[in-house]
Amino acid sequence: MYIPKLFEGAEITGREIMQAHSWALLMTTAEDGAPMATHLALVWQDDGSPHGSLIGHVARANPHWKLFDRPAESLALFWGPHAYVSPTWYTPGAKVPTWNYITVHAYGRPQIVEDTKDVLDVLAALARTYEGEGADAWALDRLPPGNAEAQTRGIVAFRIPLSRIETKLKLSQNREIADRHNVIEKLQGSDGQDAQATAQWMKRVLP
Repeated sequence: MYIPKLFEGAEITGREIMQAHSWALLMTTAEDGAPMATHLALVWQDDGSPHGSLIGHVARANPHWKLFDRPAESLALFWGPHAYVSPTWYTPGAKVPTWNYITVHAYGRPQIVEDTKDVLDVLAALARTYEGEGADAWALDRLPPGNAEAQTRGIVAFRIPLSRIETKLKLSQNREIADRHNVIEKLQGSDGQDAQATAQWMKRVLP
């Protein structure tokens, strides 16, 4: 990913983004060079390795998993809030429109999880991430006995040990401080949740 120095984010920030915005796009290159892409939930885990790992699953009918043994790495793309920025929000001058956004590219070779117990562990971890652990939270043990194991036959679970994480925070860091404050004010006044969230991220990177 092209990341000018001004827009480079720390890896710990990338981890935060992946955890907060875990609906991702997983891309793997086929033998003919064509990319295959699947939209799915990927959960980052701290496994003690330098960059951690991602876990997820795809439908067994989805041929994407058959590419996991390719020598090339897969790319998991995560995106957070983003918003259009009008040049009319800047101080006067010859200025042009742009788009502010945050995104993370995470790279690694997916490893298929074979053992049924390990597959259930992946599914349980995914459920805990999105359901929480309260009394009303759904969990695998709410299924009839043997049902969870039976349903694993319809999916392929996997883990991606990450080789690197790239984080880009394009949030008007290249603009004058007055322009940055003007953009924040305009985005905060928007009805859009993405725009408001982008404003909060812009505040985080102010000098």
